[in-house]
Amino acid sequence: MESSTKNYNLDKCREALLPLGAITNAPMREHTSFHIGGAADLLFIPKSTDELVFALNCAESFGVPVFVMGNGSNLLVHDRGIRGLVIKIKGSEAQIEFDDEHCTMTVSASTLFSVAVKRSVDAGFMGLEWGAGIPGTVGGAISMNAGAYGGEVKNCIKSVDALVKENGSYKVKRFDVCDSDMGYRYSRFSYPEFIITGAEFTLMKDDGEAAQRMAEYTLKRTSKQPLSYPSAGSVFKRPVGHFAGALIEQAGLKGKSVGGAQVSELHAGFIINTGNATADDVCRLIKLIKEKVHDESGVMLEEELKITGG
Repeated sequence: MESSTKNYNLDKCREALLPLGAITNAPMREHTSFHIGGAADLLFIPKSTDELVFALNCAESFGVPVFVMGNGSNLLVHDRGIRGLVIKIKGSEAQIEFDDEHCTMTVSASTLFSVAVKRSVDAGFMGLEWGAGIPGTVGGAISMNAGAYGGEVKNCIKSVDALVKENGSYKVKRFDVCDSDMGYRYSRFSYPEFIITGAEFTLMKDDGEAAQRMAEYTLKRTSKQPLSYPSAGSVFKRPVGHFAGALIEQAGLKGKSVGGAQVSELHAGFIINTGNATADDVCRLIKLIKEKVHDESGVMLEEELKITGG
């Protein structure tokens, strides 16, 4: 390796984080639901907010670029990987507390959203059943205002705890959520301005049918989405007055492949990895879809999928 300031800074950051479990040259295909992507120079999964702050300060001290991610379920990493430090906020154990009197759920950002949904129903509440099976973390769901089957995070979130930088130091602050803070696949609580550490949701007492609704939503998801193949969920946002999957199917692209990337034959809104897809395959297929759909319908699709690295 040639000597350079960049490499020296990365080496110092690596030296500081390796004792805490950081991984060198981490293959990002192992950390995304797409199972695609080159290596990150350094990957760190903090076990606490203190470790998260330490990693952020360490990277800043040594001039190392940082990318913060959740479970990697809505992410495509370039084949060349990610330079610098990747911080993955995903805990091994769910951290959830319920307040029966006020019908609230407090949950860590690293908790899987689907786990929080099931726990809420098991605890006798309703309001999150639509999120059954969503593969991302709570932090990821908040940062993009995840939604499905008519529900969305915006409708039930009360407050967000997030790391913000003030006067040169990172601090956890609580933000009460107002209507303008979130919209369709939009949230102001997104990286890099905010690094979500937790949230409080307002729920309702179970009407006796929450478990049944959760089971029905789970069945819809498993029967209509290509869950047997690696993917990153819906690739495109829903255009006003249309459905992306329907537009793609009408353009004759269902089953269309570029390399190992394919428009799902089960749901055209998904691109699946048939086994050996590269990020370049996916990007080329996205470009083809957008051009073809625009030619056929006049609608320009916009990606919901996040693309990083290179």
